[in-house]
Amino acid sequence: MNRVTKKRTKAPTNITPTQTSLADFVREELREFVFEQGMIALQKLLEEDRDRLCGAAYERSERTVRRAGSAPGELVLGGRKVRVKRPRVRDTEGEVPLDSYQYFSETDPLEKRAMEQMIVGVSTRKYQRSLEDVDARTQPRSTSKSAVSRRFVAATQKQLKECLRTQIGDLSIRCVMLDGIHLGKHLVVIAVGIDEEGQKHVLGFWEGSTENSEVCTSLLSDLVERGLDSQKSTLFVIDGGKALRQSIRRVFGKRGIVQRCQLHKMRNVIGHLPKALHASVRQTLREAYASKNDKTAVRRLKQLASSLSEDHPGAAASLKEGLDETITIKRFGLKKMLERSLATTNIIENLNGSIRQLTRRVKTWKSGTMVLRWVASAVIDAKAKFRRLRGHKNMPKLVQYLNACDDVINKAVDEEQMAA
Repeated sequence: MNRVTKKRTKAPTNITPTQTSLADFVREELREFVFEQGMIALQKLLEEDRDRLCGAAYERSERTVRRAGSAPGELVLGGRKVRVKRPRVRDTEGEVPLDSYQYFSETDPLEKRAMEQMIVGVSTRKYQRSLEDVDARTQPRSTSKSAVSRRFVAATQKQLKECLRTQIGDLSIRCVMLDGIHLGKHLVVIAVGIDEEGQKHVLGFWEGSTENSEVCTSLLSDLVERGLDSQKSTLFVIDGGKALRQSIRRVFGKRGIVQRCQLHKMRNVIGHLPKALHASVRQTLREAYASKNDKTAVRRLKQLASSLSEDHPGAAASLKEGLDETITIKRFGLKKMLERSLATTNIIENLNGSIRQLTRRVKTWKSGTMVLRWVASAVIDAKAKFRRLRGHKNMPKLVQYLNACDDVINKAVDEEQMAA
């Protein structure tokens, strides 16, 4: 059979070089026209504000405020500061500020613009090039590398404070995932919560390690102080750090139900094996974790550990450590989609990818505070893209299981109190 091919041709264009030059000229003139008209409108707005306080020019009035000429000033425009003529007003006590001038001179838009540029990957050195040109007569400034950097620091400090103070008591969190990300020599532990509707929420982040018991207890206590209910059974999906596991037991007691991340466990086991065995052991682990029930999964995992114990005792020991907690989720009777979503900390891995994307150009981390500021920026940007958990329609089943655990614990507590 002969294959019929279509010859690709360029789309015809009727624009000549002369017309292109004319179009560029018109575009440039239009931009200057819009800028000039905007500045005229701004000066008119400032004058109207002064008229409201002092009355019209040359008008006889008994008002205590009066016109006081004008002075050079600066307003925020398009991610920079520009020079303008500032109308002045005085009364018997001194200078009277114009509301419109104060509004346009606020630096918050500059901080917001700096944040947006950093998030999309514009470096502080190239910030000025990313802005539209303005008339040189306005003497634009605040576009230098140091000025942009200062605004970015100020904006991220505000974001960091907001993130660390946010109350979470009204979110109905029933699952908390904890994992870390390395940035330079620093490790940041991130907590993501999942509510009863399957919505994801970043609960907080702390500099430290899941292997440090003081850090782990501090971060869990902080979550409780900000509203996470320690008197309700909660599923914790963790990376396997022993200190973190102990802290969950210390803060939540029996109400802290732990699911160890299956991917972390798989990496740990394979890390003890020669490369030739990686594929087969990985496949065996996947099949075990995909078993229909927890008993079958435990049997398969123990069989694998037994087969590795003679030649690779390190891998066998790693597999046996916390084995039951790697298949905790199978005891809940959830559907496969939700079970897979809650068996690993992949949600945080995706968030970590956003953090790495934003911070890829940072060469030196000067302090832990700097690290947390950048993480806060990435988290806030990523939160807007969050979707509900895969398998969220089965969340009522998870809530039902956790509530049943609460009933058992509460009954045991009542019996102990009666016996006492």
